[in-house]
Amino acid sequence: MNPEYMQFAISLAAKAEQEGEVPVGAVVVLDGKVIGQGWNRSITQHDATAHAEIMALRQAGKVIGNYRLLDAELYVTLEPCPMCASAMIHARIKKVYFGAPDLKTGAAGTVMNLLDYPAANHKVAYEGGVLEDECREQLQAFFRRRRAEKKAAKQAAKADDNGDPCA
Repeated sequence: MNPEYMQFAISLAAKAEQEGEVPVGAVVVLDGKVIGQGWNRSITQHDATAHAEIMALRQAGKVIGNYRLLDAELYVTLEPCPMCASAMIHARIKKVYFGAPDLKTGAAGTVMNLLDYPAANHKVAYEGGVLEDECREQLQAFFRRRRAEKKAAKQAAKADDNGDPCA
């Protein structure tokens, strides 16, 4: 485990946030080299599958010319969802390292565990809590800002409806 890769994933998550996306970043590493990187792009690409992990897996597959990423490791700032965990199984990822647990849809042990599902044809090793505080704070700060922006917009709309000339 190399925390520098998680730091890189955190910087990719910042790119997602700059684009108005939920700040999640992912990096695929093979033989000590980054072969895939991604950040959430679902909103900007109008694609429900454009999660950070999927984007990184797609790029890694193109780099090595194979969707099977044997011996590759994936670093992601948020625990994978069921879709991303399934993609990791199909890609034959060796191990995934994640930062913050996902209390709603985490599929690496928090809500369910698809990475080690007995009936799956491949098991993905995993380790959570890598730079967890930093990853969690990045996500929580994003959602705090988003809630504050929505509240301010709602208050502005209410002021307009009341004919408040100061709004």
